[in-house]
Order: sequence, then structure tokens, then C-alpha cells
Amino acid sequence: MSDWIILSTALAGFDHTATKHKVLATRDYLAKPEMFRGARPNIINLSRSYAYQSRGYYASLLAAARGQRVIPSVETIIDLSARKLYENAVPELEDTLNKSLRGQAGDPLPSRLRVFFGTCTDPRLERFGRLLFDWFRAPILELTLKQGDWISISRIGLLPFGKLDDAGRETLFQAMARYTARQWKDAKSRAPARYSFATLVDPDEALPPSSISSLKHWSRIAARMGVSVEPITRKDLPRLANFDALFIRETTSISNHTYRFARRAQQEGMPVIDDPVSMIRCTNKVYLDELMSSNGIPVPVTVMLIGPEDFQRAADLLGFPMVLKVPDSSFSRGVKKVASMAELKALAGAWLHDSEVLIAQKYMPTSFDWRIGVLGGKPLFAVQYLMAKQHWQIVKHDTGGKPLEGGFKSFSLAQVPPLVLDTGLRAACSVGDGLYGVDLKETDDGVFVIEVNDNPNLEHGVEDAAEKDEVWIRLTNWFIERIAT
Repeated sequence: MSDWIILSTALAGFDHTATKHKVLATRDYLAKPEMFRGARPNIINLSRSYAYQSRGYYASLLAAARGQRVIPSVETIIDLSARKLYENAVPELEDTLNKSLRGQAGDPLPSRLRVFFGTCTDPRLERFGRLLFDWFRAPILELTLKQGDWISISRIGLLPFGKLDDAGRETLFQAMARYTARQWKDAKSRAPARYSFATLVDPDEALPPSSISSLKHWSRIAARMGVSVEPITRKDLPRLANFDALFIRETTSISNHTYRFARRAQQEGMPVIDDPVSMIRCTNKVYLDELMSSNGIPVPVTVMLIGPEDFQRAADLLGFPMVLKVPDSSFSRGVKKVASMAELKALAGAWLHDSEVLIAQKYMPTSFDWRIGVLGGKPLFAVQYLMAKQHWQIVKHDTGGKPLEGGFKSFSLAQVPPLVLDTGLRAACSVGDGLYGVDLKETDDGVFVIEVNDNPNLEHGVEDAAEKDEVWIRLTNWFIERIAT
């Protein structure tokens, strides 16, 4: 990994002994890009001002253009320039702030609270500081608080380095030392990797898209390519910028932390699988059906259900049995087969309380589903997922215990029927340029796309059984190619 560089508007008066990192004048950083040709330092911008079109603003803006990670990023500067741009973060921050103080002895909080690299001098606010840093990664944040039974946040702003007194500067440098030290804590006595990839995992997830053992297999292959792979969890958002790329290996949702990780990675300019746009598109079956249809890609006959008035139309077009789906379901959850109008009314009526839109699709029984893995617009792997025993889906959840999964058959890409491969590629390319798993049914009437997954399973011995380590090599190269451009 690259060294840290501290930017200061004026070097005169800056205590160079307070940090081990190189200190550079903001003017020199802006005017002398040749100093960093071929280098990717991490930048901490302590300029005198972050105002629009100031030197501090341009320093963060050009750092992004030069492929360098910078704190604060220009996105953070813009986000904190007006309350309307950050007000969606305030409810969560206020809730955590007040919970942190509840039942805790100590002095009242000041009307202006300062947070340095996600840490506060008040130990009661450790959790709050981390959350604030998750939202707005900046060297110094100053919050204006309104006191009362419920402490509210009136303002969140970036505080320039020049407004600190001696005690504040000492606190800043201590926090900065802790923050920058995290990058080196895993250093080994071996040749350093060219790149470091973060892999977001949940060790407790029942059906993760990749097991820990599979990710360890990838790590060994990536190490031979000069890449270190490190697992991280949802608590590690503040550390994300210390990596070069992010691979999300949790079930994704735009309503949980996986989307926030993807957005942060995108803001940091790092390649990410799954990217936010792919999440938005793939986690909603209503959107996917519209997208496939508009691109002329065959899908099962589909009816959108917005209310009971649509039930009869679905029955007339699809007949029974039909398949009912919650738009944002995954791993066969929220997908049920209904055999009669009575079952449709009961299930759809219940589901419409939680989702104002459902979709119903023609039931197409097959003994397996094709899964075509696509990466960067090119086929990556091909697998047939067999239906679970005595069930019509590849995963049976209603077992009273652990979900029951069917078997699989792996195929080399050359063995896949051309129409299956072509349809899978077209479907994935209509979504984006990342990693996708396209589920298809091959029937006498043709090949139909059932779903496009933005975080498909990638298990050693399953999805890579036919193409072997080439799957993992191509995955690693996908990230490397995008880091280098």
C-alpha cells in the first residue's frame, strides 16, 4: 500500500514533528502532478478551507482524478455543504447519540461537538463517533447540538485544521495516528501485495453466496497474482478506504449495510462487486421483468399485481398453478406456487400488506435451472442447479430446519447450448458490467430468463468445477484492470 501524505495550506507553523507522514503544501499538490506519477498515495486533506472552488476543494477533487484515495472526498465535501444533502443521515445519528448517553453518568455534551477521524474525547460516544465516520469520512467534523430530553443535531460540518487550538491539534494528531496505523497492522514479513481487496462477509449467514473456505481458495490464487484478500464485516466501513477494491459476499439488499458499502466504495473510486446500480436493478423482480422485456429478452409471461382487482386477470393470462413473487426476494424466499384462486387471494392478500406490488408468472416446471455466470460482459461459468427433492425449486425453505438444496451439474462453457449462453449474456449485459448469475429455464418453447442475480453463488467445487481456477483468475483480473485504469 502507498504512504500517507498530509496536505496543509501553509507549511509555516505546521508542527512536522506531530506526524510521521509527509506534509505537503496544498498549492504544490495542485500544481505539481508529476510528483505522483505512477504513485497512489493516500491523501489527508487538512487545507484551510473546503469551500467550493477553494484549494482544499480542488485538492480532494483532483485526488479522485489522479486515482488517489483522499479524506475528505469531494463527495463528502459536497454532502456537508447543505443540510438538505445530509439530512437523511440525521435520524440514525440522533438515535445512536441519545442511546449512547442513556443511563450514562457524565457531563452534559457541549453545544458544539468535535469528532476526529471517528473518535471523540468523550468515551460514551465511541459508537456514535464510528457511525458518524461511516456516514462522513473526514478528519474533523463539528456538530452543533440542541440540548433537551432528546439531543438533536442542528448542523454537521467540516472543520478546517486552522480553527483548532493547541489542544485540538494534539487530539487530531493522536486520532490520525490511530487511523493511519490500521493500514499497516496486517503487514507480514513477506513481499507486499500490489493490491489489497476487501471481501464483505457475514460469518453467521445461513446461505451466503460464497463460503469462507471458497474465499480462502480465492485468496490463495489472488496472492500468486500480487493481491491480498482480507475479509471484513459490517463493522469495518471506516476501514474500507484502506483497500483497493471491494467484493461483497453477503446477500445484498438496498435496505441494509451492503448497499452502503457499495456506495462508499463507488464514492472512493474503487471497483466493487456488486455495484449500487446492479443492486438496485437486480434486487427487484419488477424492474428486471421490465428491463428484459424492453430489451427483447424472453421471460415467462408476467402479470403485475397491485391489488385484488388484478387477481382475475392473472388467472386468465397465466392459469393455475402460477408462481407468485415478492419483488425483492432472494434464494427462493418470497417465491411461492399457488394452485387455485383461493390460494392466490390468501397469499397475495397477505403479501400485499408488506409490498404494494407483487408479480405473478407462468409456472414452467423443469428438473433444473441453468445458471450462467457472466463477468465483465463475458461468460464465466455454467451450472445446472437441480430442483430440491420433491420440490419445484432449487431450494426448499419450509423444512422445519436447515433449507434443503438440490444437486448440481457443472459444464464447461463450450458444452452449453448456444441459445442458453447467448440469452444469459444478453440478460447480464442489459444490467451492467459486473458479476451476474443469470437463471434460465430451457423448455420446448424456448429459453427464458427467470432472474438475474447481482451476487451469484461462487463456490469452490461447484461454479468453478468445470472452468477450474480460471474463474478466480478472471475475477481477480477484473478488479486489477479497473484499478489500473
